[in-house]
Amino acid sequence: MEIGVDSFAPLAPIANEADRPRLSAERVARLMQEIETADRAGIDVFGVGEHHRPDSVDSATVVLLAAAAARTRDIRLTSAVTVLSADDPVRVFQQYATLDLISRGRAEIQVGRGSFTEAFPLFGHSLEKYDELFAEKLDLLLALNGAPRVSWQGALRPALDDQPIFPRPLQTKIPVWLAVGGTPESFVRAGLLGVPLMIAIIGGEPRRFRPLVDLYRRAGAQAGHAPETLKLGLHLYSYVAETDAQALDEFWPGYEERFAAIGRERGWPPPTRAAYEAQTGEHGAYLMGAPATVVDKIRRIDAALGGVDRVTFQMTNALLPHEKMLTALELIGGKVKPALASP
Repeated sequence: MEIGVDSFAPLAPIANEADRPRLSAERVARLMQEIETADRAGIDVFGVGEHHRPDSVDSATVVLLAAAAARTRDIRLTSAVTVLSADDPVRVFQQYATLDLISRGRAEIQVGRGSFTEAFPLFGHSLEKYDELFAEKLDLLLALNGAPRVSWQGALRPALDDQPIFPRPLQTKIPVWLAVGGTPESFVRAGLLGVPLMIAIIGGEPRRFRPLVDLYRRAGAQAGHAPETLKLGLHLYSYVAETDAQALDEFWPGYEERFAAIGRERGWPPPTRAAYEAQTGEHGAYLMGAPATVVDKIRRIDAALGGVDRVTFQMTNALLPHEKMLTALELIGGKVKPALASP
């Protein structure tokens, strides 16, 4: 099982907008340190999100990943996720192929529709074509990834007629994961395409996804894809500290701040400590606690879903002290990953 970490490069609330450039620069520097620490700790993959909001500095994801590529040696580098509906697949492919060259073959792409909508008006797209845009652009991205010359025609973008696409990545193909929430259609789509599936689980019980995972695997098998191509990944809110109590207490302030802010935008009630702790319990969706606690929970989830190939720790938390984040990364690489590698 691969172990990864995802970050949305969050900014703490800013009291004085004149401070934003300086604080943003400091946040980018800390993100680079986090990725370097993850690489040294032996973590398999690091993902950076894409958001076009004042509370994050990750809108130019591939630029951040390229900077990290020059500072690291082994860790794979991916988007988490690329909002493909609002982007151009040709530019996405060219950027990540270039990242693959910089990193000597360590680039990946996670594509999805995202959980926020700011990218659509920003780049002149209509939310009314939310699914149509994504399906067509994913089809083109996979075609670009598959061959150096492409002929393609769709309804929403100009056609390509035997168009050469360069540069080519160092890898034969860049791994393209499809990131999904909970709609059956998305699981079937991933299976029919034969692409790895990343499930973003932000609440509830991970085991409830088993029927959808089975649907993905069944669709893939019916489409003739080999089982080894149908990889399953999970993206889960996570944090590791020396003790369970320490992990819950340290992660809570930033978690509360983030979900309270999102709740104000979307009309949700503010998060409660009781609900947060329920998600960290035996069947909840969060991986919070000491290394042994987290390892045991990952093993239970792995068994419940019939095998998981990758787990990524979503540790976005603007209020968590930087030193504690680095310590958590060292614990994940030094204790969680080796324990999962053992029988």
